[in-house]
Amino acid sequence: KLVVIANDTEGWGNLCEFITAARTTELPKGEYRVSWEESDVASLQRCQILFVPHRPPGQDLDTATLHEDLMAAKALYGDNLWLALELFNELDDDLWFVGLVQASEQAGVPLVAAGDVHMHARSCKPLQDVLTAVRVGRPVAECGFALQSNAERHLRQRMRLAEIYLRDMLANTLVVADRCRFDPGVIRENYKYPLETLGSSETPVQTLRRKTWEGAALRYPAGVPDKVRAQVEKELALIVELKYEMFFLTVEDIVKFAQSQQILCQGRGSSANSAVCFCLGITAIDPDKGTLLFERFLSRHRNEPPDIDVDFEHQRREQVIQYIYEKYGRERAAIAAVVICYRARSALRDVGKAIGIDERLIDEFAKDHYWFDETVLGEQLNAACARVGVREDALKLVQWIEMTRRLRGFPRHLSQHVGGFVLTHTKLTRLVPVEKASMKERSVIQWEKDDLEAMGMLKVDVLALGMLSAIRRGLDHMNRWRGWSRQMHQIPSDDAKVFDMICDADTVGVFQIESRAQMSMLPRLKPRSYEDLVIEVAIVRPGPIQGGMVHPYLKQRERVAKGLPIVYEKDDLKPALERTLGIPIFQEQVMQIAMIAAGFSADEADQLRRAMAAWKRKGGLEGFHDKLVQGMTGNGYKAEFAEAIFKQILGFGDYGFPESHAASFALLVLSLIHISEPTRQEA
Repeated sequence: KLVVIANDTEGWGNLCEFITAARTTELPKGEYRVSWEESDVASLQRCQILFVPHRPPGQDLDTATLHEDLMAAKALYGDNLWLALELFNELDDDLWFVGLVQASEQAGVPLVAAGDVHMHARSCKPLQDVLTAVRVGRPVAECGFALQSNAERHLRQRMRLAEIYLRDMLANTLVVADRCRFDPGVIRENYKYPLETLGSSETPVQTLRRKTWEGAALRYPAGVPDKVRAQVEKELALIVELKYEMFFLTVEDIVKFAQSQQILCQGRGSSANSAVCFCLGITAIDPDKGTLLFERFLSRHRNEPPDIDVDFEHQRREQVIQYIYEKYGRERAAIAAVVICYRARSALRDVGKAIGIDERLIDEFAKDHYWFDETVLGEQLNAACARVGVREDALKLVQWIEMTRRLRGFPRHLSQHVGGFVLTHTKLTRLVPVEKASMKERSVIQWEKDDLEAMGMLKVDVLALGMLSAIRRGLDHMNRWRGWSRQMHQIPSDDAKVFDMICDADTVGVFQIESRAQMSMLPRLKPRSYEDLVIEVAIVRPGPIQGGMVHPYLKQRERVAKGLPIVYEKDDLKPALERTLGIPIFQEQVMQIAMIAAGFSADEADQLRRAMAAWKRKGGLEGFHDKLVQGMTGNGYKAEFAEAIFKQILGFGDYGFPESHAASFALLVLSLIHISEPTRQEA
């Protein structure tokens, strides 16, 4: 095999294109195809190449083939080629050493010490064996030579390496390292956003301003309200300052294509806070009818690109995806990847199969076991064994659980992002490696979305939502019936008949409020306005439920209905909680409480938000507990209230809504019921 390390930016681009070419042939997912005859191999210039000979267990070195391949590689790479010597304290190390020394002298290719490192410490060898068994699809006991013969493929100390390798070989590792000065930061510098959507003879600023105000005139035919006009100007100034004009124009272009094909779409998430997005037709939340939190969407302090999620009709999203590929080309557009990590259930299943646990016990124990309780774990295992009539060795069961614990959070496989496109002005494959996806006509960047974001590479989210297909068909039917041309953003938000149906829990099949929990909440909460419905969508979630916020909110509604004042834990929280009657419901409110009550800085509150979004994968929320609780109690808040807020944060990590997200979904709820209610009555 070849180990390739880039010297510099040019070498990095060559390496990315090499990987892309090797992975975009007609091969099963995860495989490469390269041969010495292919011109692709010659493209690895400005790189250091470590030639690693295959070492089959118990077989002699094939010196003739090795010499032939070395000479072919040397003709391509010259002084950038090295012969890698890997020694792992195995029986034939001496013979292997002598054979490679001779091959090095005959071919004139210098030897370099290499470690083939698979783990950071010896103690990880059992986990390495389990992962190997998962990869080859057999139990550990049947893996044979697929397993490493010992635990030497770990990060060994330099003193230990000095006992194994000759001085010159170790010195050569420093030569290789000295030549490899590539800084990944240049990816951010070299990344340029495409300019296809620019108007003729216009700058990005001019095009964005023109399209925004043209859209505003369409959204507000009677005149743009002063509040909206001021908000648009404020947003445009920040967008221009942060140089994100082309990003907004790209999303607007994609939305316009969808609309031209009668594909219903709507931006959701934090972009619903943006008046510019509304004017461009990306979102349908009227900024004149709500409280915008634009900083939740875009902030100069966060130094991160805006996140615009656009839902398209589920059945027709592929048309939009192929439009993007056709407009920008396969070399300049690809979908981001997602690293799927082990969670309790998948780890239990994979480890259990790898170490030979009876499949009946694996199924019984894994089907409803999402986390581990140290105090009852043994009892649960014994009970599961008894239920399925399985007897397992006690030590094997201990190994099963221990390996599962260690594997949780570990990367399992690379998957395709649900629709996050990365676009570039120049060749994308000079910046990141791209491969063919399992799905036909798709290509995927090998990096996860978070890595791309760290490199400043903007991602356009092209998502799918089945309910949009239903709403589009309903709108078409209603408009034909009534002779209207009404669009989703024009659906009234104060239709009393719609709210009558909602309060009666007549919502079977209605997106977001059709579950039993939602239908039992509707007659209690009795939403009579769009703002009430936003809260309804958000409140029946693990965040507010785990934090014990649901019943206090209902009690506060009763108080307000009787003309009594809102009760706050402390009056300092009024700016954050007034719109939800003193009870935190949304993610943004939790962030505001952390800043007001616990003394979090804006950066710390944003770190908390990120942790809420990623705690299942990274387990990063527990580190905020002490700072949050101690900060709140130190400022005079009750410990019970502080703990309840943290419970709510944990719930948001599981599944909770930002206010803008709930607002977008509430609009879909209104649209669906408004479309169905009159036609049903008249029918």
